[in-house]
Amino acid sequence: MKKTAKSAQPISDRFFSRGREFLGCQYPILCGAMTWVSDPKLVAAVCNAGGFGCLAGGNTPVEILEKQIAETRKLTDKPFAVNLITIAPAYKAHMEMIQRVKLPYIIFAGSFPKEKEIIAAKATGAKVMCFASTLSIAERMHRYGADAIILEGSEAGGHIGHVSLVVLLQEVLFRYSDIPIFVAGGIATGRMAAHMLLMGASGVQLGTRFAVATESCAHAKFKDFFLRAEARDAVSTPQFDSRLPVVAVRALRNKGHDDFRKLQLDLVQQLDRGEIHREFAQMEVEKFWMGALRKAVIDGDIDRGSLMAGQSVGLVSKIQPVAEIIQELNAEVEQELRTVKQNLA
Repeated sequence: MKKTAKSAQPISDRFFSRGREFLGCQYPILCGAMTWVSDPKLVAAVCNAGGFGCLAGGNTPVEILEKQIAETRKLTDKPFAVNLITIAPAYKAHMEMIQRVKLPYIIFAGSFPKEKEIIAAKATGAKVMCFASTLSIAERMHRYGADAIILEGSEAGGHIGHVSLVVLLQEVLFRYSDIPIFVAGGIATGRMAAHMLLMGASGVQLGTRFAVATESCAHAKFKDFFLRAEARDAVSTPQFDSRLPVVAVRALRNKGHDDFRKLQLDLVQQLDRGEIHREFAQMEVEKFWMGALRKAVIDGDIDRGSLMAGQSVGLVSKIQPVAEIIQELNAEVEQELRTVKQNLA
């Protein structure tokens, strides 16, 4: 009887334990915070299904973000994170808000927070998670006091770095063991997630697959475009001039990509003529993406809007309820871990 009880214990429990303890959820499967997509409904659905949801702060006016936090709390009694974009115009107001609205988890994204901002966030009682797209950034966030790192490879959608997850795993995941490290970028299956856990990850983050979930507010045209896309269709944007450093964005190729290239060239020319400052140019770039993303997600403008997607879009073939996605991922993780155990035996 004891042997039967032991064999019935999921192998994944051992590999989920650290992420579960840190996140306070059943499965350390994070739904990435996607601006205009990760709203209270989607976040709550992920949390209620046993995963970990992240509410997208974006450039949301602070009073609206506070309402969204309150709405999410009504829809779920599970912990969730709020994602703050350090380069958003509303960022300062968001930092002031977290002093009033006590959050269990705060994720800094977009660029990299200052040490004092991490300290201020932790002082509210929140656990702080920071993205890292290079070894040096991971080291800096660790030194600044981040409670956990989200290691994101260039395969991911939205604002990205330039290093693939395969390299980052070797540079960062294999080096640090004193804090939880969650991995993101190109992950869409439980089978892949299992191997990330075997390598030492505390959990995985997915975005693209959840973007087309039944509970996602994204327009039907947006979801359909994702389902028809291949991995190679998700391309990153170029930078034309070092005076206008832009964070690369990975999205599905459309006319909006051409619009962005034209915007950059126009801003560079204005910089040449001394008509604008670099800070203004960078702000115009961010405004473009915020507006273009809304066009795609909310209005369904798949020609001019921004279809931010990771290369894992090629692995997304159907619209599913969030609970079904998470249960499928969990089942695949368990099966792959059992297969690995059998192969090693």
